[in-house]
This record gives sequence, structure tokens and C-alpha cells, in this order.
Amino acid sequence: MNREITCTVCGETTLARPEPIYDGFKKTGEAFVCTACGARYASAEATPFTAGPQKPSLFTEADRPIFASIFDDTERQRSCCWCKHLVINPFEQRCGLSNRQTEATDLCEQFEKK
Repeated sequence: MNREITCTVCGETTLARPEPIYDGFKKTGEAFVCTACGARYASAEATPFTAGPQKPSLFTEADRPIFASIFDDTERQRSCCWCKHLVINPFEQRCGLSNRQTEATDLCEQFEKK
């Protein structure tokens, strides 16, 4: 978020420091304080943030790469990583039906989607 403001009290372009507002131990909002003069703004809506410089856009949508689709969705989602019987623990991955060690990319005839 842009923290640069044009302060309405001192007229300087400076940074705003966020300070939390508490009701007991519960945070209820944020106030913003001008770092140049200490003027306090009650909320983000009341704080005079500057728009800041816009980033130049060098690339357009035509410049984005086109990714090849190797697998269709039905084939890709029949692997063990999408199966509800896959049991994962810190040491190995097992099939809950056959109790054999599997990999997430294995394919199975007993596949059931999660």
C-alpha cells in the first residue's frame, strides 16, 4: 500500500505511519500519523494519500506465453494425488485401499475423486 501523503496541516509530501487503535485488547482500526508534523488522521479514508507514480506497462496481453496442454483434465485428475484413498505422512505416501507405497503421480484403476 502506498504510504505517501500530502499533509493538509504542514503541506509536506511525506510518509504516513499507521498506528493501531485498540478497544481494550481488541484492535478496532488504524489511525495514520504524518511523519513530518505529527498530524493525526482518524482513518485511511480521511488520510490524504497521494496517487503515486503509475508503473509503466511494458507488456501487453499479446506478449504472454501460450502454454501447451499435455494432459486433458480427465487424465490429469485420475492420478493418486487427486484420489481420496491417498494417505500422506512425513515418511511415505500409501494407498488406503491396497496399503502399498505410491507416488502422487501414479494412476490407479480404483481411483475415487476426493
